[in-house]
Amino acid sequence: MRRRPVNSSSIKSVGWSDGTLELEYVNGYVYQYDEVPQPTYAALLAAPSIGAYVNKHIKPYYDCREV
Repeated sequence: MRRRPVNSSSIKSVGWSDGTLELEYVNGYVYQYDEVPQPTYAALLAAPSIGAYVNKHIKPYYDCREV
């Protein structure tokens, strides 16, 4: 999946394709979250703090796996 770099102290890059959100953390770990709607991805990119958005709006609601 193609990811784009983001300005965050905890997340290096993010990508989205067909409902799968992929996050690459600065520590090198990569996680995929399933069934994430495109508007949620757009809101993530527009958030003032990407890490805080992930903690509040992604992690509690979507299943994930390390890749």
